Amino acid sequence: MQTEEISTSRKSDGIHREIHTFVLRQGHFTASERKAYEEMHDQFCIPYAESLLDFEKIFGNSNPVVVEIGFGMGKATAIIAQNNPQINYIGIEVHKPGVGKLLGEIRDKNLKNLRIIEHDAMEILKNQLADSSVSAFHIFFPDPWQKKRHFKRRLVQRPRTDLMVQKLIKGGYLYFVTDWLPYAEFGIEQLSVTPGLKNRYEGYAPHQEWRPETRFEQKGIDANRVINEMMFEKI
Repeated sequence: MQTEEISTSRKSDGIHREIHTFVLRQGHFTASERKAYEEMHDQFCIPYAESLLDFEKIFGNSNPVVVEIGFGMGKATAIIAQNNPQINYIGIEVHKPGVGKLLGEIRDKNLKNLRIIEHDAMEILKNQLADSSVSAFHIFFPDPWQKKRHFKRRLVQRPRTDLMVQKLIKGGYLYFVTDWLPYAEFGIEQLSVTPGLKNRYEGYAPHQEWRPETRFEQKGIDANRVINEMMFEKI
């Protein structure tokens, strides 16, 4: 089945290992990123564990929860959280400088509705998020994995999208944005055949004005790449 081929890889020793959608980058901590990471990690980062999260206990309220997978340096994440205090946000990222940068934004903007999990998103979805508990998934400019042999690493494809649907509440949405056209075409096809999802629009979505532009996005625009947005909801 395609499911197994996408999600696991068999090594010569016969043991299946998970295929990751990311590669850990060392990166470079600035002094401010390191300071924020060291001082605020324990307060605003949720430890990974194979037990379901209690959102109400984490945030102290029963507001809707939006999960962003791969927030990069977290600029858009912080702005969206600041502009929507009635919604709780969980950002997932494995790049430590990006985590440090967003922790600094949480401090500087005094954000009470944003937490971070520094771990593999697929393991978090499987083990920490309850079914029908998430109001939305945001996936902004994930690695397009351009080479064909790396397509299996792409985040937006089945069965990974099946798992996201499982975690969404009815009427919840998955919002995917990319500046790589082949990934956009691949992604909209995969989302269209994911059971339980329906496209809110005919084809690609119009730009959602509430999503702020990032420096990475501007680089794509400067390179004459079209920004394609997709918004599918759970039916």
